[in-house]
Amino acid sequence: MKKLAKFGLAGVALLPSLAMAAAPAVADKADNAFMMICTALVLFMTIPGIALFYGGLIRAKNVLSMLTQVAMTFAMVCVLWMVYGYSLAFSEGNAFFGSFDWAMLKGITPTAVMGSYYQYIHVAFQASFACITVGLIVGSIAERIRFSALLIFAVIWLTFAYLPIAHMVWAGGFLAADGALDFAGGTVVHINAAVAGLVGAYLVGKRAGFGKEAFKPHNLPMVFTGTAILYFGWFGFNAGSASAANEIAGLAFLNTVIATAGAMLSWTFGEWALRGKPSLLGVSSGVIAGLVAITPACGYVGVGGALIIGLVGGLAGLWGVTILKKWLRVDDPCDVFGVHGVCGIVGCILTGVFASSSLGGVGYAEGVTMGHQVWVQLFSVGLTIVWTAVVAFIGFKVADMIVGLRVPEDQEREGLDVNSHGENAYNQ
Repeated sequence: MKKLAKFGLAGVALLPSLAMAAAPAVADKADNAFMMICTALVLFMTIPGIALFYGGLIRAKNVLSMLTQVAMTFAMVCVLWMVYGYSLAFSEGNAFFGSFDWAMLKGITPTAVMGSYYQYIHVAFQASFACITVGLIVGSIAERIRFSALLIFAVIWLTFAYLPIAHMVWAGGFLAADGALDFAGGTVVHINAAVAGLVGAYLVGKRAGFGKEAFKPHNLPMVFTGTAILYFGWFGFNAGSASAANEIAGLAFLNTVIATAGAMLSWTFGEWALRGKPSLLGVSSGVIAGLVAITPACGYVGVGGALIIGLVGGLAGLWGVTILKKWLRVDDPCDVFGVHGVCGIVGCILTGVFASSSLGGVGYAEGVTMGHQVWVQLFSVGLTIVWTAVVAFIGFKVADMIVGLRVPEDQEREGLDVNSHGENAYNQ
């Protein structure tokens, strides 16, 4: 109980194994229903949300390739999650990994309870997070990655990056013990995926013709549709991370609404000032920026703090895709790092600020000051960046050695749809 108290109110939800040990295991029908709905919403975020969002951002000749990559990594992660992923992430182990005690979900029965809902639902809910995290990476390496190389990389990265970071943050591991606050995935999902995608973008290299030819989104209505699905599903992402239909879920829900609205406004007005016109792409990007920025904070901060995080996140994302991207000289077709990386980092740091009870948040653990909490947040961000960058580098290199990372240039120029999958999205 002493360890659990360190994390504050939302810590009970984020450390279900500890919560289960501290209280009688009683399943609540309302919480079960709530968590199943939230799980379905997060699954909906990947297929079709991420698939449509990314598919619209790239060129028409590669849209089917994108949809296939997102769908197949989704399926692969689901299977690996049941085989060993859930066990290594959430069973008892050391500071960095769980054990194989729950491999193939052995020892988990239909009546097993995690917190106030059945553990099988927890398995599915956490699987949905792992699926979308791997799916996010795909946008950084789109239009030139070899399909088989992506699948090899996904296995390696899931195993050695996603699983340990999830364990460190959400299952009582190293970062949780240090007091890091990440309600719904600022480090585990967004920074983790964005840095891996950035490494991949550098290693795969720029698309043929990049900087010389105009690479424009081929279908903005598709982008907007994907954005709307992501916004809708994100309520399962954030509110569901309370692990119960309670007041913290309500707080996370409302904070998601207000932060996203703030980011839409700040990104759009910022773009309007810079470019002279507000765009639908800017509006859509602002939505994602706000959702990403509030994710680590949504269950810890007050509504005023959420609004500020959203406003700052929108401007930070705009800076990430217009200025930082040029500084980095990287070809990131779907701006995964510029939005998910930058806004995830901003959100994680500001969580340490606005969690303060004096600023309307739920408050820090006893004896923790704002300065200390911000330092802990910075440390968790830094550790995540280094860890996932190293694993991603190794994963891409292994894939390159086995099958080669990139398709031949002639196939790239013709398009991955026809060359990798034998299909065309649109009649010529």
